[in-house]
Amino acid sequence: MKIVVLAGGLSPERNVSLSTGTMVTEALRALGHRAGLVDMYFGVEEGLRAESFFDAPIPEQFKKVDRKAPDLEEIRRSRKGGGSSLFGPGVLELCTMADIVFLALHGSCGEDGRVQAALELMGIPYTGAGYLGSAIAMDKDLTKRMVADVVSTPGWKTVDYTAEDIDALVEHARLPLVVKPVASGSSIGVSITHTAEELRQALTDGLALGGRTVLEEYVKGREIQVGILEDKALPSIEIIPKQGFYDYENKYQPGAALEVCPAPITPEEESRVAQAALRVYETLGLSVYSRADFILTEDGEPWFLEINTLPGMTPTSLLPQEAAAVGIDYNQLCQRIVHASLEARKQGR
Repeated sequence: MKIVVLAGGLSPERNVSLSTGTMVTEALRALGHRAGLVDMYFGVEEGLRAESFFDAPIPEQFKKVDRKAPDLEEIRRSRKGGGSSLFGPGVLELCTMADIVFLALHGSCGEDGRVQAALELMGIPYTGAGYLGSAIAMDKDLTKRMVADVVSTPGWKTVDYTAEDIDALVEHARLPLVVKPVASGSSIGVSITHTAEELRQALTDGLALGGRTVLEEYVKGREIQVGILEDKALPSIEIIPKQGFYDYENKYQPGAALEVCPAPITPEEESRVAQAALRVYETLGLSVYSRADFILTEDGEPWFLEINTLPGMTPTSLLPQEAAAVGIDYNQLCQRIVHASLEARKQGR
């Protein structure tokens, strides 16, 4: 098949996305597909908007994820010709030439249903969940509202605030709290706050990400994540950061966290967390694959935090590790995602 791997984009997670896209493109080529990688925001040069695109070299530097998220204003300024479109030159034209578009995008630019809807309107098959489930899952507040009756989830309050509101929010807060942007991933902008000063700083930092923020009750326990592939739960994985919590840097810098798969939990706990992940997946109407994040408390209760509809596929990502635990290597995982996505699109999922 001819496959366009869509990565990058204009998102704080663009570097993670480019790493995912590079790995996926290499895997698809190894499987015999004609796969080409394109940065959704920057697009392609005129000469590559044809058959040669599918055989173009892949920049090796894309594999590595920088320690810090990119400066999006700098990214905007660096695009030739400017413009407000999130699709760079030639991107949609290339997508129409493909049998399927593999979405290697992460974050609000590509994971929130808008790209999925655009491709669907054009009749172009794509990988992962449909546009509606993607949009819901990207919004942490809406997700928790929808699943609060089917799984345990920490108490939360969503605030849309300005700098003038911070003092009152700090004054009335019941600490500790987890502060996280409503629509972001890779733990960008996430803070665990135990003191009023930490909360004040987290809220101040959150203004740069739009100001709409979830203040979530802090639940102490083990960080457990569960991947879902083709409507079935994969073995869980436990994340043990060497310092701090599982933030952006600990996620993507090799060796920054210990990742144990299958997670060393009891069979009963494994069953509980798998069933909770599937209930969220089904409630939101997701398809193909995803990854759900939980805190497992001492009494064996899984507390749902959020679900990711386009999990990372970087060298340090979790879903490929979980798939490997049941004998699915990286290339096979990419192939199964492609086939399951084509089937999901036929079924209107």
